[in-house]
Amino acid sequence: MLKDLIEYVAKSLVDNPDQVHVSEIEGEQTSVIELKVAKEDLGKVIGKQGRTARAMRTILGAASTKARKRSVLEILE
Repeated sequence: MLKDLIEYVAKSLVDNPDQVHVSEIEGEQTSVIELKVAKEDLGKVIGKQGRTARAMRTILGAASTKARKRSVLEILE
């Protein structure tokens, strides 16, 4: 559910939605969601001064609280 949410938001932001790859690494208490986009779309996902990335992390935090889990978003280059 959380992986799909991040994938949907990222595909909405970028110019090359077919190059968006999201993977989830599940731990006992925490899951790490890794987001990889095309190099030219990296700035769009991060945003000015990291505002877009911070907003995505806030949305993920709210959704993971509802699912009673802790999630971390990693944006890979």
